[in-house]
Amino acid sequence: MTDLIENGDEKAKIEQTAVTQCASCGGNMEFSPETGALQCPFCGSTQEIERTQNNTIELNFLEALEKEDHSWDDEKRVFTCDSCGAETLLDQDKVADFCSFCGSSHITVSDHHAGIKPALVVPFQVSEKEAVEKFKVWIRKRYFAPNELKKTYRLNRLSGAYIPYWTFDADTQSAYVVQVGTYYYVTVTRTVYEDGQPRQVTEQVRKIRWHMESGRYNEFFDDVLVKASENVASGLVKRIEPFHLKDLVDYKMEYLSGFLAERYSISLPTGWQDAQQIIDRRIENGIRGQVYGDIVNITSVSTDYQDITYKHILLPIWISSFRYKDTVYRFLVNGQTGKVSGKAPISTGKVALVVIAVMMLVAFIIALLGNYS
Repeated sequence: MTDLIENGDEKAKIEQTAVTQCASCGGNMEFSPETGALQCPFCGSTQEIERTQNNTIELNFLEALEKEDHSWDDEKRVFTCDSCGAETLLDQDKVADFCSFCGSSHITVSDHHAGIKPALVVPFQVSEKEAVEKFKVWIRKRYFAPNELKKTYRLNRLSGAYIPYWTFDADTQSAYVVQVGTYYYVTVTRTVYEDGQPRQVTEQVRKIRWHMESGRYNEFFDDVLVKASENVASGLVKRIEPFHLKDLVDYKMEYLSGFLAERYSISLPTGWQDAQQIIDRRIENGIRGQVYGDIVNITSVSTDYQDITYKHILLPIWISSFRYKDTVYRFLVNGQTGKVSGKAPISTGKVALVVIAVMMLVAFIIALLGNYS
């Protein structure tokens, strides 16, 4: 599980959501990515979900540090996996036989404390069937994988999970000092020898003229997205981004029916620290774009962050793995766009052939240039 589920000080917290019973047959309805509504898997009846966007208002960051909303997942029990540390939140009348993350049956009941309630969610738009098809296309494009992989791999069942994120807004004012380099050219004459005979050659040599500058840079940052989960591998998640936040709607339990929802394991203050790093990099890039010069080395930047606000949102991801020659390879599918990222076996023979081919091509080009000169 280490490729996908990463251990941290806070354990993974997964919520199995409340259910809505079908009015026709009494079965538990599930959210359908195809229709965007609740659908009964037994009789096919559907129930529309009213889509609203009332919770798009940003929440004050400093006020949130003093108060948390404890109404999200009350009245639930927590089942902790002794193998991977994941915590699954279930209703009081539900039991857990195995861990949704690693499949272990070593599960114990533990205490649970709620946190900040999500305000918005991007509902699943890619169904499990579509996610499987996206994976099959992805696996066929693993050109460095062994040839037999595409015929012999065994795909495990996909789990649809809503992964927690923080988004931050901030108005920034930065004072900076930079070292600016400007190119200029001088004419240099030097002596070269051809067939033992000296010859004067004149050429342009590039040099750099340096000077210091100071100034101010102001920028407002909107919806800086930070993953609030320590348990899904950041590298895999990064490769299935972006998510389109224009599809965010108010959080309702109905969207989560039939899916898992992870509680955040990265706190709001830690999330803001991660967002600051993203913002600081963008500020430095903005400063380099604002200063005129061929080279801009940033000496110092002092930034004042004002009007910091946040939202807690949930984004959809399909999580699964496949087995090849007794090794498990993890992969993710973006539940909104269908983009796939994962790990696959590599054929050393194919890699060696490519390396040999590249070396032969380089040798051919060198020989060709030698003959030409």
